[in-house]
Formats: sequence, C-alpha cells, structure tokens
Amino acid sequence: MEKPKILLQLDSNPQACPFDSVVAIDAGVDHLLQYHAVEPAQVQGLVHNAMFPRTESLDRTAIFVGGSDVAAGERLLQAVTDSFFGPMRISVMMDANGANTTAAAAVLAVSRHVDLSQSNCLVLAATGPVGQRVVRLLARQGAQVRVASRQRDRAESVCQRVAEALSSTQLTSVQTGDLEELKTAIDGVDVVVAAGAGGVALLPEEVRKTSDSLKVVIDLNAVPPLGVEGLEVTAKKVEQHGAICYGAIGVGGTKMKIHLAAIQKLFTSNDQVLDAEEIFEIGQELEVN
Repeated sequence: MEKPKILLQLDSNPQACPFDSVVAIDAGVDHLLQYHAVEPAQVQGLVHNAMFPRTESLDRTAIFVGGSDVAAGERLLQAVTDSFFGPMRISVMMDANGANTTAAAAVLAVSRHVDLSQSNCLVLAATGPVGQRVVRLLARQGAQVRVASRQRDRAESVCQRVAEALSSTQLTSVQTGDLEELKTAIDGVDVVVAAGAGGVALLPEEVRKTSDSLKVVIDLNAVPPLGVEGLEVTAKKVEQHGAICYGAIGVGGTKMKIHLAAIQKLFTSNDQVLDAEEIFEIGQELEVN
C-alpha cells in the first residue's frame, strides 16, 4: 500500500502562510505539517525526523519553504539541503513570498510574444527578490537585460551576482532615480517587467507612450498605486500603446498553475531542489503540454 504524501511547510513568519497551505492541499498533499517562525538552526532536526521514519519511501515526504522574507527563505533552503547526506534526502521547493513562481510566470508570459534570445529587456526594481529572479531567468534565456534600480551600485551588485551564476550573460546596470534616467533606461527596449514592491509606482504612462520599441509590458504589483501607471491589475494580453500588457492578476493564473505543478512534482522523486530555474522549467513544460 502506497504511503500518504506528507509535506512539511517551513515558514519564517510568526504564522505559517495560509496561501501556501491552501495550494498544498489543492495539489493533493495528504498531510500538511506546518512549522512557523523557523530558524536555520532548527531545520536539521525537522528534516531528519521527517526522513528517518520513511527510509524506504522518501519520495512520499517533501518540504516547502515559504514565508514573506525571501532572504530568510533562502537561508532555510540552504539549511534543508545541508541536512541531507548520502541517499538520505527528500525533495524541497523554495517559494518564499511567491518570488520564484511569480518570476517564472512573468518570464513565460514575455516568451509567448517575443524571442527572448533576440530581445532587449528592462527589469524595474530589479534589486528586489522577484526582480532578481526575473533578471536571472531572462538572462538564462539569452536576453539582453537592463537591470534597473534607483541606485546604480545596487543594480551593479545584482549584475555581478547573476553573472557569477551564469556562464554567459548580457547584463547592464541602469539607474532610474528620476524621470530622465527612466526615459534613457527604457529607450530601445522590447520588454519591461516592473517587479517593485506593492504600492510603488515605477513607470508613468507618459513614458510608455513615448516608447516606439516596446512589445511587452508586465506589472507584478497588485497593490495601488500600481507599478505601471494606466495598466489594470487584471490586464491579460491587452494591447496598450502598441505593446501587449499584463497586470499582476493577469500573470497570476500562470503563477498558480506553476505552484500547483511544482508541489505535485516534489512527490515524483526524493532528490529534487526546486528553486527559480527549476520552477521555470516546470512552467515551460506546462506551456508545451
């Protein structure tokens, strides 16, 4: 008899996120074990006590790392993988604050309309957790990426980190501290992805109107004021000013499909580590099928 699927939800927040719990249940998890306010020092004990009762069925237990703090999620993910030894391991997915699934959905939306290997992209608020992942995924697809921040040194730091992880990239740091700098940054680009925090306006409509090169615009901010002025949060494949546009909810349907599929994939083997790139590949498989 096949053992039930158990998912450990490790959350850095004071309370485990209900959103992630609901998605796990909808994905077919039989038993959800929630742990909140988790610190890296606590992870090894949790992982080992989840693995040892199931040494002959490790693929029936998995871990989801969540929480609103992406940096804390990254530390928890590292602590999880550090807890494995030899064949003793279980699959794990990291999607703190939805950063990985959101970035994957955004880049997939862009790829429906342009050839990324031939595209020049601008990522606004690229130093944030979602923005950094969008930069990584665009760069892996061969796009030329302008990495934007209000402070150029922060943008340069992201460029350096991504370049260290990839063998070949075409990254340029740009500063968007004022309107003139923003106009310079957007000049000649095919794609804009606004990946800022909720309630932060990044791209005025007057700037969009002046660009004759834009083909795709995506705003990942669902909280007013929106990141891209004049773009509805529910927009999906809407044409504005000559570009195909998506709002945060317009991208959200794909994000949810990826999240569900990634949880399900955890239980197909015991050796998977699903971070940004692996989650994007799951999205690509969904697009093909």
